[in-house]
Amino acid sequence: MYKEKRFIFLLFIIIIFFIITALGLFRNSRTEAQYWALMPPYNVLWPLWSPALSPINPVTGLATPLVSQLTSATILPVQPALAWDPCQPLPWALYNIPPLFGGGLTFFDEIYGLHPWPPPYLQDPLTGAPAPITWSPLATWSLIAPTDVGHIEYLIPLANITFALTYGLSGQSVLNLLTPAQIWGLPPITPF
Repeated sequence: MYKEKRFIFLLFIIIIFFIITALGLFRNSRTEAQYWALMPPYNVLWPLWSPALSPINPVTGLATPLVSQLTSATILPVQPALAWDPCQPLPWALYNIPPLFGGGLTFFDEIYGLHPWPPPYLQDPLTGAPAPITWSPLATWSLIAPTDVGHIEYLIPLANITFALTYGLSGQSVLNLLTPAQIWGLPPITPF
């Protein structure tokens, strides 16, 4: 009799533990896991997890992208910005081409280097009109995990150097480009 009661009590505790854990996971995924936003007109993903690229709106309390769309004429308030097609291994680093070189938006791809925005496969080859990524109505694009800081730590310096060398930026201009730590929102290293 004593063993039966002990077993039932232990089973009850285990069930309660699983219910609390499941509710905690559900709550976290509903309120904290909005990592990406669709960016028109190409439906690429913009990182809501980056405080430098999506600061918190004081009115809504939500991360809000710095720009409302990504076209060839978009002016980025900070550089580089990030945009991502999950079919690609890493996000693209986005920059504004200096006016002396014609202006516009360019993206850095780790294999092909710098190219005018958008990538060719996101445009209709005949008309040049946007050919946006088609997302399934059931797609959970906003829940895709943020880009790993390990990938950003080599991609962004490589993109920044390529951009600076391509357009002959001065040392001061290069210092204005975001670092991986700034994109991720990591605090500065303080001396001991």
